[in-house]
Amino acid sequence: MASAPAPRPAGRPQHGGDPDAVAAAADSVSRTIEIERGGLQSIRHALAHGLADAFARAADLIERAGGSVIVTGMGKSGHVGKKVAATLASTGTPSHYIHPAEASHGDLGALRDGDVVLAMSWSGETPELADIVEYTRRFDMPLVAVTARPSSALGRAADVGLFLPDAQEACPNGLAPTTSTTMQLAVGDALAILLLERRGFTATDFNRYHPGGKLGARLMAVGRLMHVGEEMPIVPAGATLSEGIVEMTSKRFGIAGVVDDAGDLVGVLTDGDVRRAFQSGFRDRPVMEVMGRHPQTVGADALAARVLAQMNDARITCMFVVSGRRPVGLVHVHDLLRARIA
Repeated sequence: MASAPAPRPAGRPQHGGDPDAVAAAADSVSRTIEIERGGLQSIRHALAHGLADAFARAADLIERAGGSVIVTGMGKSGHVGKKVAATLASTGTPSHYIHPAEASHGDLGALRDGDVVLAMSWSGETPELADIVEYTRRFDMPLVAVTARPSSALGRAADVGLFLPDAQEACPNGLAPTTSTTMQLAVGDALAILLLERRGFTATDFNRYHPGGKLGARLMAVGRLMHVGEEMPIVPAGATLSEGIVEMTSKRFGIAGVVDDAGDLVGVLTDGDVRRAFQSGFRDRPVMEVMGRHPQTVGADALAARVLAQMNDARITCMFVVSGRRPVGLVHVHDLLRARIA
């Protein structure tokens, strides 16, 4: 009776194998990266030879159309297309992916007036694309091609061609799409960012499409986290130091804002200010004599991640949120940490 195979050892995989195997792996990986980098560099070179103009025309076409960008492609190009569609959608350009074979079986019905089709095919001769390409020609729907063959069926049909320079695949057999898909992905990302920059898409806009998870937290406006109204520790400019201490300790933020008759923030009283005031013996006096006159402040639309960085740089734990010079809220570092900003 055959014995059962020995169980695999538990724990982390062991490092430090055969030196020759490690060297061979390093050489293979380095070679792949170098070949694919060469493909990306060839795209940069092509920008000065017509590709930049094609990008500008593609962006103009998409902006004028006003609908969605329908990305399509077969095989590895299709996988890249799904990612490109997701990047476009997350950066403010409505977009979704349609499988070209499914398009021929009813999904063409998802295309609407104002849409632009972005078709990806390295050879430009992918037979599965024929129906969706023919549909765009029949109904005068804009077509942008991403292909390495301007003379291909797809290249000839396109209104705008993002024509990629020929490149060596990293696959030693020259068969598996490697460099070519890296180049297609880079072109898709570049188009998405070009459209983002042209419309002035901000981090606040980005947050609208990424409300969940740690990324959403980091993009949250600090106005959503601040303490407002009676929670804010505020004293008038005419208050005494003892009154400032009472307000500061009762609200438990270790700080009190000092406002003038117009309600503008003119300073802050902090734990550090109180300690320094006590060093020569306590003497009650106007809070204006003790307060710091140049407090760190932010606007309510500031990104929480940037506020946390500002606090860390200034080595403080609280900041007043202001509208103009008027305090409208207070944010504490604990509020940022509870929101998973760090």
